[in-house]
Amino acid sequence: MHPMLNIAVKAARRAGSMITRASEDIGSLTINDKSYNDFVTEVDIASERIIIDILKEAYPSHSFLGEESGLSNDSDNVWIIDPLDGTTNFLHNFPQYAVSIALVQKGEITQAVVYDPNRNDLFTATKGQGAYLNDRRIRVSKKTKLKDSLIGTGFPFRDFKHLSDYLKVLEDVIINTSGIRRPGAAALDLAYVAAGRLDGFWEIGLSKWDIAAGGLLVTEAGGIVSDFAEKQNWLETGNILCSNPYIYEPLIKLIQKKLPQELKS
Repeated sequence: MHPMLNIAVKAARRAGSMITRASEDIGSLTINDKSYNDFVTEVDIASERIIIDILKEAYPSHSFLGEESGLSNDSDNVWIIDPLDGTTNFLHNFPQYAVSIALVQKGEITQAVVYDPNRNDLFTATKGQGAYLNDRRIRVSKKTKLKDSLIGTGFPFRDFKHLSDYLKVLEDVIINTSGIRRPGAAALDLAYVAAGRLDGFWEIGLSKWDIAAGGLLVTEAGGIVSDFAEKQNWLETGNILCSNPYIYEPLIKLIQKKLPQELKS
């Protein structure tokens, strides 16, 4: 395992242990609204602190972009951190949430960790060295037809500007695939595409910390990741589609049909 990835795994596991302990008494947690339908708890903040402290001890000159703390300083090495992706699930004892950590070096994602503390599933990737689940090499699925594919997504929950467009897309995807899943933690959704548990995924308007690690997992597992214009600007726009290579073309074309031009450029 790459030394930087090893440190990130240590940080993710340490944060995951704290999250698991906190899940045993959710009723005692302090919960605040960051915005409509967007919650932050003391667990999110503590988890992020744990991760940053471990990474900073090993790499003091690096920068840190955390969901709760923002960007620490300017550097060619930036750790992008979601300390608890799926906070709403966590607050409802719905066991679908994860810790997500990615390293971006000179604009390129090079290390990725997504850790699911409920299942003890550890997804990891180093650029050019493949993707792994609990030290076992993973690959995207081999489904060749869209009609046989299981597709993940995420519903708009903060910004409803494109809700009507999204619902039109959703209708077409439901009709043309074998099923849709919306578990509520994008980092895990992407990891599931990498592991072949989902055949594809799309969502509008995600944040960097939601998708940075998962995006590398998918590409290292042999999948394709793009924005809705079929370009590599997904980390900046937050508009993302990924899948195995066989269904990418029919899936992107299906989704493009009902999206407004501003999301396809």
